[in-house]
Amino acid sequence: MEFDELQKIWDSQNQQAMYRINEDALHNRIHTKKQKASRITAISEGLLIGVNAGAGCFVLALAGSKSGSTLFMNLLAGWMLVTAVAVLVSRIRRLRRENRFDRSLFGELDHAIAMATYQVRLSQLMRWNNLPIALLVVSGVWSGGQSLYLALALVVFFILVNFATGWEHRFYIARKLELETLQKKLQQG
Repeated sequence: MEFDELQKIWDSQNQQAMYRINEDALHNRIHTKKQKASRITAISEGLLIGVNAGAGCFVLALAGSKSGSTLFMNLLAGWMLVTAVAVLVSRIRRLRRENRFDRSLFGELDHAIAMATYQVRLSQLMRWNNLPIALLVVSGVWSGGQSLYLALALVVFFILVNFATGWEHRFYIARKLELETLQKKLQQG
């Protein structure tokens, strides 16, 4: 067989030109990535709001029931409640901005990148949020007359939390870079 005959057979079998991108499959993949990021973000926000509000109320109730409650525990409760409100406000703003993206291939990709950027920023902010929480917890334990070993154990715990949140943050950065790389490839043609 000649090359031209092979080419005709190839083209007639799959009805697609060689080296053509399957736009429907790519669009579905981008939509799936966006939906996954949206789910993870919603779960993260829900957990952050629930845990911070719940822990803040618990610490506030605990500090209120004790006559010798420390200033650090009251500050911790306030900080956690403010964090919960800040994440809630951030979630509301994010949800309002979601309608500005169209449902085309590039619109879905832009939306997925915006969602990944939001995840990276939220993750970074919550990593930094661990520092004041750790300082307030350790200071509250220390000023409350608790054991030095408990304070040291809490320091070790918060160091481990920092490593775990660093791993999570790097995961979100990698997902964002993957989407940005795809966007650059598509823009280059």
